[in-house]
Amino acid sequence: MSAPVLEVSALKKHFPVRKGLLRRSTGTVYAVDGVSFNVMPGETLSLVGESGCGKSTLARTAMRLIEPTSGSIRLDGKDVTRLSRRAMQPYRRELQMIFQDPFSSLNPRMKAGDIVGEPLRVHELSRGQEARARVAALFEQVGLRPAQMQSFPHEFSGGQRQRISIARALALEPKLIIADEPVSALDVSIQAQVINLLMDLQQQRGLSYLFVAHDLAVVEHISHRVAVMYLGKIVEQADKRKVFGNPLHPYTQALLSAVPLPNPKLKREKRILEGDVPSPMNPPSGCPFHTRCPHVFEPCRSVVPAFREVAPGHEAACHLYGVIGSENGIAQGESL
Repeated sequence: MSAPVLEVSALKKHFPVRKGLLRRSTGTVYAVDGVSFNVMPGETLSLVGESGCGKSTLARTAMRLIEPTSGSIRLDGKDVTRLSRRAMQPYRRELQMIFQDPFSSLNPRMKAGDIVGEPLRVHELSRGQEARARVAALFEQVGLRPAQMQSFPHEFSGGQRQRISIARALALEPKLIIADEPVSALDVSIQAQVINLLMDLQQQRGLSYLFVAHDLAVVEHISHRVAVMYLGKIVEQADKRKVFGNPLHPYTQALLSAVPLPNPKLKREKRILEGDVPSPMNPPSGCPFHTRCPHVFEPCRSVVPAFREVAPGHEAACHLYGVIGSENGIAQGESL
């Protein structure tokens, strides 16, 4: 069995909250709180969850754009968690990112061809005519014309700008691309084109993706595996068919029940969550979801549920399964 391209273990990112003239710390935001996952060669792992659950922070921390508080990040088996910026530079060739906003992520003063070719110059891989030829090939691969290399970002549509971002991410021929909601700012028709482009590139180049999204229809289309986040923690993880076909965690069930069905004749039971998402500055004790869970019982309020395999290939952090669950009449691996 091949080794993971990216392996994240017990990763935490806590932000201090400072107030007053002396900027004294008055609290901590637990944005990412002990997350573990891996991405295998050629697969897409999607991170899903409500806004504010920590998906983008986790993606940027795994990318080392944000320094982690604790935990480890391994790229191709090598620990890159504490490497300096200079020591990290060779690993940037293996790990690239596509950002959410296709306009602010591009330098408005640079021509599109220079934007895509900049990684080649920074890493001293090619210059001059050779670099221009490589950039032209990348433009064609993402569905743009080489003549557009001379245009500035404001001359492109939103979908075209995101194609430029994809070409820039491909320039160094990485093994893994972290895509932070790459289609959420695009029209629905353009979303489909960009998603299909990403899937085609994955097949052609054997790429791995860590795909951050909140649109579950997009996630179901592009993913191999899905990890569901809530309040800085992963609460469920499995193959997409298991997550969408038999969700185990009550939070995942609520998320999926909110997805509209394309056939108006079909009906789905709605699971409306009561209350608001707790503050990441003051997360609840025990299970982080217990304040909104319709199945809450006593251990949920005081004991943090272990994230474990509750069905073959299906992991969840919920007291409704396992030893505690069996005592309350719910068998291990049985869906609610």
